[in-house]
Amino acid sequence: MFQLQQSHQYTVAKTSARERKDKLKRLETAFLAHREDIRAALYDDFRKHPSEVDLTEVFPVTSEIKHARRHLSKWMRPNRVKTPMALLGARSYVHYEPKGVVLIIAPWNFPINLTFGPLVAAIAAGNCVMIKPSEHTPHSSAVTRSIIEEVFDESEVAVVEGGIATSTAVLAQPFNHIFFTGAPSIGKVVMEAAAKHLGSVTLELGGKSPTIVDETAQVDAAAHRVAWAKYTNNGQICLAPDYVFVHESKKDEFLQKLTKNIEKFYGLDARRSDSYARIVNNRHYQRLNGYLEDAKERGATVAYGGRTEGSEDYIEPTVLTDVDPTSKVMTEEIFGPLLPVYTFKSLDEPIAAINAKEKPLALYIYSRSRANQQRIIHNTRAGGTCINHSAVHFFNNYLPFGGSNNSGIGKGHGFFGFEAFSNARGVLKQVTPFTALDLLTAPYNALKQKLIDLSIKLF
Repeated sequence: MFQLQQSHQYTVAKTSARERKDKLKRLETAFLAHREDIRAALYDDFRKHPSEVDLTEVFPVTSEIKHARRHLSKWMRPNRVKTPMALLGARSYVHYEPKGVVLIIAPWNFPINLTFGPLVAAIAAGNCVMIKPSEHTPHSSAVTRSIIEEVFDESEVAVVEGGIATSTAVLAQPFNHIFFTGAPSIGKVVMEAAAKHLGSVTLELGGKSPTIVDETAQVDAAAHRVAWAKYTNNGQICLAPDYVFVHESKKDEFLQKLTKNIEKFYGLDARRSDSYARIVNNRHYQRLNGYLEDAKERGATVAYGGRTEGSEDYIEPTVLTDVDPTSKVMTEEIFGPLLPVYTFKSLDEPIAAINAKEKPLALYIYSRSRANQQRIIHNTRAGGTCINHSAVHFFNNYLPFGGSNNSGIGKGHGFFGFEAFSNARGVLKQVTPFTALDLLTAPYNALKQKLIDLSIKLF
């Protein structure tokens, strides 16, 4: 299959903007035709509510397609750039060409969104694409295959299913680019495999995304938005608030309103709510339950929730206080519905704590003080940031989305996704028959040296 796509890549690469937009339109039509199948698959894989599926799986994909179709002609157009006076008589532009045959390795937490989103960018850029969906979400993988096979021949886009052995075999191929979404530990394996062929990578990873709620924050809004971003998809979101620093003067109000919003979303017993998803499988349930028990053994207080049920892979929305910084919920990415909450007196405290860890995928700031907002932004590092909201920057296709170092390499969404799957080919065209550089070739002499010296001084 890889060889088939290699032999077909130049045919796909020569497609016009109109042809690529037509492909994206056909993809959108097939995708929406399978909307009920997508809902059913996500319920079978996560017990996810259909409305949450539409919001977090369907909408990001259709939005990405619409955005790409609207802007693709401009993206593909040669981008004229300035030419320095030293090269007078030439014109310069950037030509975006496809990277060739690319691989998308999709995660299990948003198996539709994080498969089709990168695929849109890869198609827009004119590549042949191989997709490796996660084996942990078999129902979603089956729907993905059905949609792809309806729209594309496998010489252009193909789906390869399987576990670790399949992934290992696929990664052995010399892809021109690999787009991986998942854990940093696996990202290192992907990057090592790509390096053997000098292939480029986009790694959308994760990490512990912090939230700061300062003394000026609107606590009602902060509690509502943190609860939404944390407990949607049962916390299995790379962008979820991983832990919260709240100013000591706002702690009680924040915890009270956080609890109120959890119960507003999921009722007094989230286990009975059809709006509350489940952990993807028992292995991850055991991992999270272990984190919870470890935190409690180290002195953490369960401020809300804490109930679990292994037979359902269920963990209640849980808020923890008095958490030992060395406990697993603070040393590992949680990826579940456990939320440690700390207090602070001075912004120096959360800034120092954040900078002591790896760079997060996102950092969330709740503050009405522009000085505090800017102080946090300029004294920390993160892949992205929301001010007075959480996670919603993901939905803005005009913003680059991705991490930094341990939380990711490269960016996606909109033009940034198109750019990730493209080679920016610099082109200089000489339009006059004579150039100044023609005077500076060997053999060198005193006059030519004077001209070189003048060029260094002036240009």
